[in-house]
Amino acid sequence: MRGRGRGEMEVTGLSAPTVTVFISSSLNSFRSEKRYSRSLTIAEFKCKLELVVGSPASCMELELYGADDKFYSKLDQEDALLGSYPVDDGCRIHVIDHSGARLGEYEDVSKVEKYQISQEAYDQRQDSVRSFLKRSKLGRYNEEERAQQEAEASQRLNEEKTQASAIPVGSRCEVRAPGQPPRRGTVMYVGLTDFKPGYWIGVRYDEPLGKNDGSVNGKRYFECQAKYGAFVKPSVVTVGDFPEEDYGLDEM
Repeated sequence: MRGRGRGEMEVTGLSAPTVTVFISSSLNSFRSEKRYSRSLTIAEFKCKLELVVGSPASCMELELYGADDKFYSKLDQEDALLGSYPVDDGCRIHVIDHSGARLGEYEDVSKVEKYQISQEAYDQRQDSVRSFLKRSKLGRYNEEERAQQEAEASQRLNEEKTQASAIPVGSRCEVRAPGQPPRRGTVMYVGLTDFKPGYWIGVRYDEPLGKNDGSVNGKRYFECQAKYGAFVKPSVVTVGDFPEEDYGLDEM
């Protein structure tokens, strides 16, 4: 937690995981006392404030005041944690609405004209809660993106596994990595490793064109001389009848 805010508020001792604050808004005249987790990001905090003040999260500007109603700072970092600001019990967080609504407009709901919008039109709006959640990757949109990333990673892993299964240990091979000349050697290892995710092919090159001796980070996967070993992805390995070539290295 920050030691001092812009208003020179000093915070001492350990912070509780939650904080009780008063919420005020430029849209109404009342205050609400609420308890929130300090682990909320400011973006997530704004979403919760929508139910309190009625202002869209994307149109909020937040100001922090102390228990003595003295201004301390703006809460303007969307990805910062609420607890990273000098927020303590009894503080007031004031919501300034920039949506164009007027003071008191949301206090009497009977005066609010009911409005309906199609899902397609709502998806096109940039000032909606849905758009805000998508941009901030919050709620189910964060879950959807994570699920998509996991599905893509799983698909890549299955593709690598299929490719690796066609590369037997002991086979002669040629490695054609992008930006590098072809290198020939013998397949010494096929499978998962501890140093990076996915399937890897351990190759013992015919000449010292590699990066290791068959071990990485202290773990040995196969035996070979120093600089003769390398680990490459299955997609750059071709197995076949590849006799040893004379690279002329003994003349260097």
